[in-house]
Amino acid sequence: MTLLSFDNIGLHYHQSAEVLSDINFELESGSFHYLTGASGAGKTSMMRMLYLAQKPTRGKITLLDQDVITLSRSQLAHLRRQIGIVFQDFRLLNHLTVFDNVALPLRIDGMDEASIQKNVTELLNWVGLGGRIYESPERLSGGEQQRIAIARAVINKPKLLLADEPTGSVDPEIGEKLVTLFLELNKHGTTVVFATHDENIIKKHPFPQLHLSNGGLDIIAARNTGKAA
Repeated sequence: MTLLSFDNIGLHYHQSAEVLSDINFELESGSFHYLTGASGAGKTSMMRMLYLAQKPTRGKITLLDQDVITLSRSQLAHLRRQIGIVFQDFRLLNHLTVFDNVALPLRIDGMDEASIQKNVTELLNWVGLGGRIYESPERLSGGEQQRIAIARAVINKPKLLLADEPTGSVDPEIGEKLVTLFLELNKHGTTVVFATHDENIIKKHPFPQLHLSNGGLDIIAARNTGKAA
């Protein structure tokens, strides 16, 4: 089943030339892809279109059988709830506890507190932070803060999970643990797009790449064909 598709997407800012041109690909539900490319290749612009913060200049984006380009602002907001996002810089709220950071999306959706308590506690235990629930995020390590960000991104069980260089600010050992979390989420059915420039991660965990270069996109098959989408 196709979860998301880009059809002849082009993007330019103001009167400049297109930064992305003729982008075509499909993401199957439950797939895992890396988003790769040199600095300035357009990964940030691609990510912004993937999480519906940026509309393309031309072309068609379809997510969950909905034409994203034609949706109203309220319809887009509703659709974004099906997308989880993990940023490199965490974007946690340090005036809230670990628990309250992760619970925030559920409270915005209006879930009752008893269900929030159950769901958030279970997830924080799963990511290894069950003993840090009521601490401030700023007291935790970088790797622990990133796990909070991952938990917050997936607490409402999104169909699509986007990770923007999630291992870029942690050491390799912690980075590997974070990658393992994304792999486990993918095994449970979450579609993952993982932006990275780390060739070691790509070699160790081979999946197809959405590779951006000179404004275009190439799909590079996983080196281990057994893990191709």
